[in-house]
Amino acid sequence: MSAPAPFPSDATLADAGEFGLISALVDLFPQGEHVLVGPGDDAAVLRVRTGHVVVSTDLMVEGRHFRREWASAEDVGHRAAAQNLSDINAMGGRATSLTVGLAAPADLPVQWALDFARGFADECALVGASVVGGDVTRADQVVIAVTVLGACTESPVLRSGARPGDVLAICGRQGWAAGGLAVLGRGFRSPRVLVEAYRRPEPPYDAGKVAAEAGATALIDVSDGLLAEAGHIADDSGVAIDVHASAFDIPDPLHAVGAALGADPIQFILGGGDDHALLATFRDVAAVPEGWAVIGAVAEGAGVTVDGAPYEGATGWTHF
Repeated sequence: MSAPAPFPSDATLADAGEFGLISALVDLFPQGEHVLVGPGDDAAVLRVRTGHVVVSTDLMVEGRHFRREWASAEDVGHRAAAQNLSDINAMGGRATSLTVGLAAPADLPVQWALDFARGFADECALVGASVVGGDVTRADQVVIAVTVLGACTESPVLRSGARPGDVLAICGRQGWAAGGLAVLGRGFRSPRVLVEAYRRPEPPYDAGKVAAEAGATALIDVSDGLLAEAGHIADDSGVAIDVHASAFDIPDPLHAVGAALGADPIQFILGGGDDHALLATFRDVAAVPEGWAVIGAVAEGAGVTVDGAPYEGATGWTHF
């Protein structure tokens, strides 16, 4: 039997108050055995056994990164957690702990905040990570700030290790969330599978560690766009990367959206983000782990090309 709701169904954040809301949110976040002191004190205390500690921070701003009319509070919670958990995955590690800052208008329904927390906690549970603290405050719009900590048992895999002769490979679905965003931006809700991919990404959470153990030379997650992320590897490694468009199997839903919008569906794959697939370089094809697909090659030079030529379309999202 579930516990009774802590607030009336029509309660707002102003009704709940800062500490009433915090108390209700804390109840939604179970703590792992690595947590010595969780939410409630000035800071959390965590146990670190072996390996390297890795840390990342991300922001989500209403109207910029999400719209409440496009995604439920639980969906936003899943997305906020996924983008942070994926950053640790992209170092070859595993997330263990997160803190969450929530700024929101006083008239935001309490239920939205609680549903957000449930979605966030459910996504964290996929990797066994705990929410160990955070903060809430008033703002004119919803802003979510997340810091994630994790551990790498292997040496962290950086963006700067790719070398000429390496192959470029990807793990996870790519272009689906971009297709869903394009659909939502035009007021539609189908193909539903793409809309759901935008609302709740499915990062390959086990693939980062697998890539590190297989000897990946560089690693990054596709949050802002495949070509943009490949560009980060190329720039940081001082190499050129050529992406092979023919290496991608374009799923039927992307074909359908491309036809409806008069767009080449490959643009969603090459320029889209938010699926949080992993992009990595390996010394040769034989080193590429199962579940990864080779999509390009690394050579001497600089920059990113597609099939040997500059790409004329969008390569990814930029914030400014």
